[in-house]
Order: sequence, then C-alpha cells, then structure tokens
Amino acid sequence: LCFKQTDLPVGCSPHPAAMAQQQVVVVVDPVSTGGCVAAEAKARGYEVISAWCDEITVDMRNTVSHAAKGLKYLASVDEKSTIAESAAAVKAAAGGRTIVACIVGSESGITFADKLSLELGVRSNGIFSGGDRRNKSVQQKAVKAAGLRAVREALGTTWAEVAHFVDTETMPVVVKPVESCGSDGVKLCKTKEETRAHFQLLMEGQRRAGAQGAAVLVQEFLKGKEYVVDHVSRDGVHKVVMVWVYDKRTTNGAAFVYYGMIPVDVNSPEALVLIKYTDGVLNALKLDNGPTHGEVMMTSDGPCLVEMNCRSHGWDGAWVPLAKLLTGGYAQPGVALDSHVDGAAFDKIPMKCPSPFKAAGQNVMLVSFFSGSVRTTPGYDKMRKMSSFVALQTGVTVGSKVELTIDLFTAVGVLVLANKDKKQLEADLAEVRKMEKDGLFTYDEDVDPAQFEQTRDMVMPVGRRRTESLDNIVLRAAGPTPTGRSSANLLPVAIAAFAAGALVGLMAGRRMK
Repeated sequence: LCFKQTDLPVGCSPHPAAMAQQQVVVVVDPVSTGGCVAAEAKARGYEVISAWCDEITVDMRNTVSHAAKGLKYLASVDEKSTIAESAAAVKAAAGGRTIVACIVGSESGITFADKLSLELGVRSNGIFSGGDRRNKSVQQKAVKAAGLRAVREALGTTWAEVAHFVDTETMPVVVKPVESCGSDGVKLCKTKEETRAHFQLLMEGQRRAGAQGAAVLVQEFLKGKEYVVDHVSRDGVHKVVMVWVYDKRTTNGAAFVYYGMIPVDVNSPEALVLIKYTDGVLNALKLDNGPTHGEVMMTSDGPCLVEMNCRSHGWDGAWVPLAKLLTGGYAQPGVALDSHVDGAAFDKIPMKCPSPFKAAGQNVMLVSFFSGSVRTTPGYDKMRKMSSFVALQTGVTVGSKVELTIDLFTAVGVLVLANKDKKQLEADLAEVRKMEKDGLFTYDEDVDPAQFEQTRDMVMPVGRRRTESLDNIVLRAAGPTPTGRSSANLLPVAIAAFAAGALVGLMAGRRMK
C-alpha cells in the first residue's frame, strides 16, 4: 500500500481501558476490509482473535489485506461442529480475558458471526426469522414483505425450478450465486440457452466466497445506476457513513466489471431517496448493529435492492483513506468498532457524512485488457507521480501472472485519487484510463489482448448511453507485438460475441496469483 500524503488520518489512538483490562475483540473471517476492522481494534489496544467459518476457501483465508499485514492475533479459532463448541473454543483462546465484541469481517463469515456473537452474549443482530440474512433471495423476500420494491426472481438448485421464470421473463436476465461477493459468478445472460449453461456452471462449480453447492438465483435485469450506501448501526440507529455510485462496465466478455466508486453528496436528491429506501431494507432485515453496505439500483420506477451486504464495504478497504479525507477523519471500519464497543464514540458520529465533502476524489479500480507474466510496471510508476495521487493498493509485482479483468478478483489494483482542482482530478483519471488501454505493464511473453466496448444497455455514472451496439463495431486484425511490449493498436480478431464466450471459458478455473 503506497501513500503520497504522510498526514492522512489513520484512526484512533490506543484505548486505555482496553489496554488495562486486556479486552478481546473477535473478528470473523478477517480478510478484505475485515482486516481493517481487526487492525483498528489492535490499534486501540484490544487483543484480537480471528475466527474462521468452515466454508471459507483456502484462497480467501490466505488473502491478507494490506491493513492487516503483520498483525499479530491473540489466537486463531476454526468453526466447530456446533456453535456452542465454537464459542467455548473462542473463550478458551481468550484465556480469561473479557470478550467485548464479535464482528463480521468478510462475506463468508456473516452467518457464523450472527450465531457466534449471540452465543458469546455480546452485541449481535441475532438470528433472522426469515432465514439466512446473507442469502440474496431471503433478502428480497423480506424487502418485498416490508412493502419495498424488490427484484423479480427465481431460486433453485435444479433447472426445473427456474425454467418457468426464464420462459416468462424478458431477456436479458442476471444469473448469480445466492451467496457471493465482488461480482463473483454473476453473469448477464441474453438467451435461455446461455442462462441454462451458466446456471449449470454455478451449480457444478466452486465460488470464491464459499457457499459451495448453494442455490442459484435468476433475476430480472435492473436498468439504471447502481449505488452503494454504507451504514453503521447501533441499537437500530442507522448512520450513513458514505454513499457511492458504482462505475460498472461490460469488459473482456464480462458484463459487470468494476471501474471505480464515485462519492455521492448525501444531500443530493438521489441520495436522499436511496438513504430512506436503504434504511427500510435494514429494518426489514433487522440489521440493528454493525456495518453494512447496501447495493441499490436506481431504476425508472425508483430504488430497488440488488443485495444487502451485512458487513463492511469490501475492496480490501482500499477506499478507507479517501473516505477519511471526504469525512474529515472517520471511515466505516472504525465506526463499526465503535458500534460494538464504544457507544459514546458512536453517538458523536453524525447521522449522515458531511455535505459538502471535505475533499474531492474517487476510488479507481484498475482494469487489465492484457494477460501475461509481468516484467515491469511502468503504469504504476506514472500514477505515483500524478498530482492527484493518494494511494495505490495492488498485489501485482514483477513476476505476477495477470489475467484479463472480469471481476474484483482479477482487477490489478485500486487507485485512490483526490485533488482540490476538479479539472486536474479529471485529467489524471483520463490519463489512467488511457494507460489501461495502452497497457499498465510489460510482459515476459507476447500478450493476447481483448478489448470490449460497453454495450448500448450499459448506463454510465454520468448518465450516458452508447448509441452504437457491438454488432456495428468493426474489428480489425493486427500484427504480433514484440516480446515484452504492450500495444494499444491490438484489437480482437474474432467477433465480440464469440470472443466473449471463449474468454469466459478460458478464464474458468484460473485465478490471479
């Protein structure tokens, strides 16, 4: 993690009471932003125990966020066959210290954290009577029952259970695992045949966020802008710590590739509607305590829940430095800890984050249009010299194997940009996007790039639509590139539809090292 500024707010000072009493905070699956929560607790003087649910994959468990690198946990506890046994193991690991909180860290640990916190007798959302809160179908049913707009959908573990919905729903439809994160396994399917093929792939495959063998959702395709509302709650009091709009585009054959998150003023007309709707979703799901981030599509007939993530916003916490700049000093991981252990500190947090923001900036997800073994990283070097540069978080180094970006897991970094001069911020962002197309890296072998335009159905954050479809794009063949060099002049040889299908098939089973 590289920072330009040396005076960024970095969280709270050690908590004297915690240091004196050696209190313990349990973080369930402390990966991604869960690592930031664990680091925040450690910085305040708490001992931290990592608790791991039984469905987290080996890859996910070994993914340590930058904030948590080198963090020394008091102990590590694996989920046992019963919650009672798991709680007993955590208490034993605490060694007589007082356990003051049990907080979810990442998507895979939501269900375990709800049960474990209840068993430990600490602040908890408890067990939801409507089913597993992590289950996206359970969420939609609860939202609909509360009288709020919900997505049309069908859920099943066999094709027969969703076939009628597919036959009657207007194409395209969205097919995704009932439990996932980071667009993992999510696909926009344009035909019945494509829908069935992806349904079977998900049922037979293994997802990154666990939940192997869980059901698959087929949902209506919501057209509009997708926003995310970050909350932290305590005793049913929901405080908005940030509102963002997602920049998602069709890229490399995948329909939902993240390009970034743009802050949204909480007093803007759209934010006021979104916040009211999301508060209703939190109440419907009885999410009374802790961090959440709700993904909501603003459609032509109002907001509609995409999914409620019952944990801190992900992205490995790369957005935290920007959030602290925008709010003047606080971000969701720290407030999440307050909601569990420090009611007085939570009370001091405003009901909504500042308007206007204290700074201007955005989080930029770096997209790779090329794949190969990295020889050098000239793109990163140029970014660090930009006047808007704040931070760059990436796992890509010389020797890394880079894939075409099709989701959060195959992105090649998160760049934080901020600048008092809005025009300079926009110029730096435009230069970053140009570098992506030219190639952020040089490679040890010839690259085989594939670049895809946005479809005419994709709505950009600024509200622009394409007026040209992929069918009208003329693709040209290009000559080979010298070894170790990237080129902006290479274009895919096959037609877009064929290339997209081939790429998705090629990418199956592979992961970025």
